Amino acid sequence: MKKIVYAGLFTFFVSVISFTARAESTVGYFGFEPDIITNYISPSSKKMGYVRVTIDLMLNDTSDIVIVEHHTPLLRDALVEIFSKESEEKIKSLTGREEIRAKCAEKLKSLLKEETGQEIIREVLFTKYLYH
Repeated sequence: MKKIVYAGLFTFFVSVISFTARAESTVGYFGFEPDIITNYISPSSKKMGYVRVTIDLMLNDTSDIVIVEHHTPLLRDALVEIFSKESEEKIKSLTGREEIRAKCAEKLKSLLKEETGQEIIREVLFTKYLYH
């Protein structure tokens, strides 16, 4: 009977620790306003297309929001540069979109690491993605 009681207490303590860890999470989010909008040139036609993306950054700590706000012009420039150099096929495909998102995450993380010496960004999220 003691084994069951101890097992129940262990499960209870693990649940309490798990709940406490979730309650103390300090993850922050930062959204670029306005959306990132840029052109790309379609190789099949002489018309320009555009992409409009709403990008949110998942940050390691809510206190990092101030740092990201300060560096927003640098980050926006990097995002516009990445999107404007991508091909129409990559912008319009799901796998290409994921590659672009990964490239954006890598670039933004490295820029903030250079500027601040800290790992600030946990993830880059595309919450809206439109192209024409």
